[in-house]
Amino acid sequence: MGSLDSARADIAFLALYLSKAETRDKICRAIQYGSKFISGGEPGPAQQVDKSTSLARKVFRLLKSVNELQGLLTPPPKNTPLALVFLGKSKNALMATFLFLDQLVWAGRTGIYKNKEHTELISKISLHCWMAGCACNSLLEISEVLRLASAINKIDKNLKLAKQSGNIERTNLMEQKLLKLQASHEKLLNFIKASLDIIVAVGLLQLAPGKVTSRATGGFGFITSLISCYQLLPSQPTKEKSK
Repeated sequence: MGSLDSARADIAFLALYLSKAETRDKICRAIQYGSKFISGGEPGPAQQVDKSTSLARKVFRLLKSVNELQGLLTPPPKNTPLALVFLGKSKNALMATFLFLDQLVWAGRTGIYKNKEHTELISKISLHCWMAGCACNSLLEISEVLRLASAINKIDKNLKLAKQSGNIERTNLMEQKLLKLQASHEKLLNFIKASLDIIVAVGLLQLAPGKVTSRATGGFGFITSLISCYQLLPSQPTKEKSK
C-alpha cells in the first residue's frame, strides 16, 4: 500500500505540474529548441519538428500579453529605485508587444492572414521586442541580485551584533537571511535565463550568423527551456512521518 500511495502522490504531482498551459508551453519549447539543436539548420525530420512545434506553441500564448499589461499597470513596490521601475515597465511593455505581434505571426503562418512579406516583417519586429525585453529583464534581475546581496550583508552585521541578544532576535534575523538568499538564487537564475535568451534572439534574427549558429541557438534555447520547466515545478507536499 505504501508504494501505491507513493505512486498516487507522484501522479497527482505530475498532473498538477502539467495542468498549467505555461508548463506545457515550456515543455514544447524544450522540444522545439532541442530539435533545432539536433537539426543544426539542415533539412530533415528534426527541422520539421522544430517548425511545427514553434507554430503549435503560439496557441499557448493566446492573449498572454494581458499578463504583461497587468504588470505594466501595476504600481511598483515602495522604495523601488526609479531606474529599476523603468527597467521593469520597459520589460513589460516590450514583452506585451512581442506577445501581441506573435499572434499576428501565428495568423500569417496558419493562412488566416495571406501577406507573407508582412508576416515575416512582423515576425522580425516581434523578435526584436523580445530581445530588448530580455535585455531589460537581465539588467533588472542582476540589479535585484546586487540589492539582495547588500541586504544580506546588513543582516550578517546585525547577526554579529545580536550574539549577545536573545535567541528570538537571532532566529528572526536567520529567517530573514534565508528568505533573502532564496530570493537571490531565484533572481540569479532569472538573470542567467534572460541573458541566454538574448543569444537565442540574436540567433533567431540571424544578427551574427557566423558566431551564433542554428545549433548554438537551439542549445541555448533548450537550456533556458529546462530552467523555465524547473522554475514551474510546484512545491512537493510534505509527507507525514510514519508513527
